[in-house]
Amino acid sequence: MNFHYTNLDTCHAATGVVIVVDVLRAFSNAAYAFSRGAEKIILVGDVDEALSLKSQIPNSKAMGEVGGLPPAGFDLGNSPTQILEHDLSGMTIIQRTGAGTQGAVRSKNADLLLASSFVVAKATVKYINKLAPESVTFVITGQYTPKHGDEDLAFAEYIESLFKGKQPNGESFIKRVFKSRDAIQHLDPEEIGFPLSDLDLCTYINAFDFAMPVTKENNLLVMRKTKI
Repeated sequence: MNFHYTNLDTCHAATGVVIVVDVLRAFSNAAYAFSRGAEKIILVGDVDEALSLKSQIPNSKAMGEVGGLPPAGFDLGNSPTQILEHDLSGMTIIQRTGAGTQGAVRSKNADLLLASSFVVAKATVKYINKLAPESVTFVITGQYTPKHGDEDLAFAEYIESLFKGKQPNGESFIKRVFKSRDAIQHLDPEEIGFPLSDLDLCTYINAFDFAMPVTKENNLLVMRKTKI
């Protein structure tokens, strides 16, 4: 199996199996939303689109962030700590974030698309290994300057090791998350929209036994949990 790395600027060219990575916090948060009973998550790139879909779809909520915080009209933010306070049983979630969902929306040429993070690492690998693809492309959604995105790169390198049959030391990869640029606000107690506990929840390796494939349904990108 060959591995390729791309980012938000170049992911439109990725084909085959594409894994869109967002550790802090979109696709960790999505997994926790599924754990709270969400039926499906629709991924969008625009706040207005999220709010429009929310108004059209019964039993739905808008979830996500702009600048890390929920915009006006959103029911849920981008914090796993806060998501765990909600019962989302049977709900449709419309998710918009500045990195993760952008990567999914922009990966237009993927033949198979998955969203992933540490909390669903093993399940993601199992899901893809069953398909035995020749190559996998990782979309490192946080990598828009040299100082951003190492948490996503750390995850991609971690599961690349799993794909290769290795037993990587998870702790060394998790340390990179805590040292990453996007972790800084979570380490500041005055940043109430960025709980420190989110870092622990987002780095809980294999918290869940499901993968998160994304498919096109009625021209919408729909993510569902698939138990492995």
